[in-house]
Amino acid sequence: MTAPVTLSARNLSRRYGSRDIVQNVSFELRHGEVLGLLGHNGAGKSTTLQMLTGTLSPHAGEIDICGINLLRHPEQAKACIGYLPETPPLYREMRVDDYLLFAAKLHRVSKNRLPDALAETKQRCGLEECGKKIIATLSKGYQQRVGIAQAIIHRPQVIVLDEPTVGLDPAQIREIRTLIRELGDAHSVILSTHLLSEVENICDRVEIMQKGRLIYGDSSARMQLYGHQPGFIVTLLSPPPLGDIEDIAGVESVEALSATRFRILHAVDSSTGAILLALAAERGWQAQQLTPLKGSIEDIYTQITGSDAA
Repeated sequence: MTAPVTLSARNLSRRYGSRDIVQNVSFELRHGEVLGLLGHNGAGKSTTLQMLTGTLSPHAGEIDICGINLLRHPEQAKACIGYLPETPPLYREMRVDDYLLFAAKLHRVSKNRLPDALAETKQRCGLEECGKKIIATLSKGYQQRVGIAQAIIHRPQVIVLDEPTVGLDPAQIREIRTLIRELGDAHSVILSTHLLSEVENICDRVEIMQKGRLIYGDSSARMQLYGHQPGFIVTLLSPPPLGDIEDIAGVESVEALSATRFRILHAVDSSTGAILLALAAERGWQAQQLTPLKGSIEDIYTQITGSDAA
């Protein structure tokens, strides 16, 4: 069964003076999905997210959040959204608990739900031991966790994160990515990024922006196959003549990398690898390892955008 649509953007456009910053952007987000909005700095990602969260009005276009039109019913629609801007909206002099309770009240969490909402959000964001600490004393990674916590404390169906891992060290990046992936299982998440590794690690689907326009959209898995000739490298300890391998169904080319290692390219959607392994077992070729070929995400991005990787 197809998951319900939680966010729909149709023909969004935004200008600054005579300059078009975002032009005719349309896409959907579904429940349980993490959507990456990928593009260079200045591509229009933050402006798009600001329109989706109601902090900036589009000059044209429509936005529905959980079936509610954001422009016509902003309060109802915004109640379904949690938003972490690129600069987290933190009051650094406040304690974590006090700040999160303040955020919950702004989101109109009922008084009797506040203790449970606070405890649940701190647990989800790994902040159980930080409640009494002043936000300014926390590391950048934990401040980012507090920023995410304020975005989810009212249990929104849609979570919008703008460059959530910028400025973090590698360990903090791993932790925040794990948290985002977990949030994506229970909510809908859209995040902007110019980091290609973010797409590989946490996104189900990708939309690529360039100069204010969406130029590509597909699943993360299919993006990683974009323009890529399917194939694999196989080790055969007792290999046959190359002609025997070339005769296998779906094989388009065979290259001997060594006496026992071969690069094999094959047709899309063929079962060439499985056929080869079956033949190897039957004919004593002693197959030892089969590794699918995979283009780098940087090369794929360059092919799509026609520019240097972000």
